[in-house]
Amino acid sequence: MGEPRGAHLPVLLRRCLELLAPALEPAGRSAVHVDATLGLGGHAEAVLAAHPNAVLVGLDRDPEALRHAEHRLAPYADRTHLVHAVYDQLPAVLEELGLDRVDGALFDLGVSSLQIDAADRGFSYARDAPLDMRMDQTRGPTAEDIVNTYEAAELTRILRRYGEERFASRIAAAIVRARSRARITSSARLAELVENAIPAAARRTGGHPAKRTFQALRIEVNGELSTLEDALPAALDALAVGGRVVVLSYHSLEDRIVKQAIAARVRSSAPVDLPVELPGTGPTMRLLTRGAEQADPAELAANPRSASVRLRAAERIDHTSRPIPAAAARERPRRIRAIRQPRALVRGETTRGKGHDNDP
Repeated sequence: MGEPRGAHLPVLLRRCLELLAPALEPAGRSAVHVDATLGLGGHAEAVLAAHPNAVLVGLDRDPEALRHAEHRLAPYADRTHLVHAVYDQLPAVLEELGLDRVDGALFDLGVSSLQIDAADRGFSYARDAPLDMRMDQTRGPTAEDIVNTYEAAELTRILRRYGEERFASRIAAAIVRARSRARITSSARLAELVENAIPAAARRTGGHPAKRTFQALRIEVNGELSTLEDALPAALDALAVGGRVVVLSYHSLEDRIVKQAIAARVRSSAPVDLPVELPGTGPTMRLLTRGAEQADPAELAANPRSASVRLRAAERIDHTSRPIPAAAARERPRRIRAIRQPRALVRGETTRGKGHDNDP
């Protein structure tokens, strides 16, 4: 097999390994690690090399990425299960493999380097290509289908919600006018329409004018946010006690979902006036990071596509062994200074090692 299209440098690789390591050496058995967004297999390869007894379950919706990952991980074939699936299908995948618990889980969200660097996939506004944007090109509607069939109001909604685009209604109106004359089929044509719809003064700052529109369409095409809303809670519930999850997100919409899913499990749900924690109401996770960690200057220098990354991590805990004061359980978990990374001083949103949401 030839080299994959696009460069691949895993984002925050050393940090991910550091956070996952304590969970991947359980006593008396092999650890199960899930890479929910396998991509080209960079993170997975490092985990398998560092933990000789770990078993990998790798999921990806992109068949091309899976083929490259299979080739890359061939030396570990006896302890890998690579599955063509979206990560919200994790419970079904685990059931099929006969696994009821996992020890580590990694989500590296967004678009991959393979997808963004391959011009024919249509993710980039900097290269002319068919308007596809599907992470799995074997199924589902394309970006071309969306821009040529959605009503103006619906286009406005997705541009505003998923792209946080100030000029969503102007862009939607321009798209509807243009497609009434001829079908919009290429990324270059769409980028031109978006650029012309945005006021000249607004085009001078904030990067390419089309980046937010392309992000919004990509999220809509692949159902990324709704998938994440289902997948992450399921992954947290699948963790064994002591199991750990690490999530890398690349824009605020993803990070908000991750933050809320973890936050729901790190605080008590017991009534405030009870003296002790009731069974089933205690926290089931503890935070491993102080807020969202970012790439440090060394990571940014080596891998500019890590500039927009936000890392959050948590560990599954067991609070059923003894009652604790309910008020104490609702207190904010103590932040661990020893694992804090310096925050990078970056301008704007760029891309990532696995891929990117706003980069051409």
